[in-house]
Amino acid sequence: MIDFYYWPTPNGWKISIMLEECGLEYRMIPVNIGRGEQFRPEFLAISPNNRMPAIVDHDTEGGPMPVFESGAILLHLAKRTGCFMPTSRIGRKEILEWLFWQVGSLGPMAGQLSHFVNYAPGEHPYSLQRYAQEYKRCLGVLERRLEGRAFIVDEYSIADMACWPWVFIAKPLGQPLDEFPNVARWRRAIKERPAVIRGVDLGKEFRRSAPPTEEERQILFNQSSRQSAASPRG
Repeated sequence: MIDFYYWPTPNGWKISIMLEECGLEYRMIPVNIGRGEQFRPEFLAISPNNRMPAIVDHDTEGGPMPVFESGAILLHLAKRTGCFMPTSRIGRKEILEWLFWQVGSLGPMAGQLSHFVNYAPGEHPYSLQRYAQEYKRCLGVLERRLEGRAFIVDEYSIADMACWPWVFIAKPLGQPLDEFPNVARWRRAIKERPAVIRGVDLGKEFRRSAPPTEEERQILFNQSSRQSAASPRG
């Protein structure tokens, strides 16, 4: 059994998709990030960065084993199951390159763009343009990689699972995919996978249906280096 600490966001979807694709038994534990549940001391013990997703794997060697950070969780599950990770040295090297690219480029640029599109109060034209351009640049990188390829590293893998959620939300971020036909084709093909549908639907009742309140903004974006753990509000 895997305890899966989750909230329906692109980073959370990476792991819900992987768990569904692998057919692993798991228990979803919601972490309401708008209420500050990620700052509870018991969650800090699992995820030192106070971010979800995180897992506790009760069935792995040396378990129960906590794992935090979505890229590390994907690698852990791929190694544990032998699924969605190439066996060749070159294939593994490429998986790591694209996984690190996602957590270092695509994810952060899309996340910052989402902040200024969905959360930041007031007008921030420079910031919005800056991250919109960087997100679009990342889509261009992916477009070139997918030229003549069905998936990022030939066969469907954790590299696709890591990148796809942040492309799935391109339209809400204001970025159409018309000029990125390879990305659009790839996005569509993955969206139709039954396990991906189940992964994205997990916890859909928790999805935001209204703009964030000022209290939620303070919880999500006003933490200091001294605040390692706090009681959730509300």
